[in-house]
Amino acid sequence: MISEELLDILACPKCKGPVHLTERKDGLVCEACRLLYEIRDDIPIMLIDEAKALDSAAQD
Repeated sequence: MISEELLDILACPKCKGPVHLTERKDGLVCEACRLLYEIRDDIPIMLIDEAKALDSAAQD
């Protein structure tokens, strides 16, 4: 689980904008870029190349 402190300082690596947790808490979403950054083993994968477009990602 990602701590609130970490969530407060994380930003989208592409636009530097805010990110928020998905409802299932399995990823971080940047609404501006429409990207989903997965969380694997409690580690957010904040790499632009690894991000999934929200249009193709299943966001709940």
